[in-house]
Amino acid sequence: MIKVIASDMDGTLLGDDHRIAPETLAAVRRACDAGIRFMVATGRNFPGAMEELKGTELTCDYVVSSGAEVRNPQQEVVKSTPISIELCEEVYNTAKKYPVSVAFFTDRYDYRIGTKKEIEDGIIQQIRLFNMDMDTSEEIVRKSPQYRRIAGNTKGISDIRSLESSGAPVYKIFIFAADVEQLEKLSDELKENPAVAVASSFIYNQEITAVEAQKGPVLKEYIESLGYTMDEVMVLGDSLNDYSMISMDFGATVAMENAVPEIKKAAKYITKSNNEFGVAYAIDQILEHQGK
Repeated sequence: MIKVIASDMDGTLLGDDHRIAPETLAAVRRACDAGIRFMVATGRNFPGAMEELKGTELTCDYVVSSGAEVRNPQQEVVKSTPISIELCEEVYNTAKKYPVSVAFFTDRYDYRIGTKKEIEDGIIQQIRLFNMDMDTSEEIVRKSPQYRRIAGNTKGISDIRSLESSGAPVYKIFIFAADVEQLEKLSDELKENPAVAVASSFIYNQEITAVEAQKGPVLKEYIESLGYTMDEVMVLGDSLNDYSMISMDFGATVAMENAVPEIKKAAKYITKSNNEFGVAYAIDQILEHQGK
């Protein structure tokens, strides 16, 4: 019997508009009313996750920053697995050999190394890659809510040691580039480092965490600490940063119809796409099967 549902956010719980649809929210509430514990398991940090859940009044657990932080329904941190400054430096020095942009994601702010213009150019490129088109004018990008949000949440630093002096725990290193081939070469090189886990949400990015901070193993440890077993958990995801949980032997591992091929192959089940309320469909299937 499924007693816990853990869902990725972007491309899974959220539609392409990065919002949770009323139909999906209603299904999550039906699951909670039936006594099922709901969790989000996302690459976003906690403030980023809460931004999209604002106004939903959901009570849930949070596996955020790809597993680097876990929070209970009271939003208290129960586990934290930051990347050491030494490891941040190793990754950054490797990334500098390639034409990529690098951001250090913490529990609150994003930190980027460079001049004010270099950082602003990096934010513009990020928005063009993930939210708009590459030919979108700089003026339009700068006026967008995405630019205001990212720029307002970004702090510029001169070097890695400046990051250390901030005292902020680095949960994830976010690397992105338009040149997918170069990004893949960097990924291959980073994967040679046994201290890091390398995943991605889109073809244009790589997400680096400490090897201990991966969604699947962290979720397993957390649910077991609450008294649940793996066979009582359903997980849902769509991208490679979900592979660590989709590939594990949870009770139901569900890929979205819009998932990348590797996730579909690893999953036990495939639901509808995120734009067709695939999470809601999977939840209703479970509730019907369990007679709730």
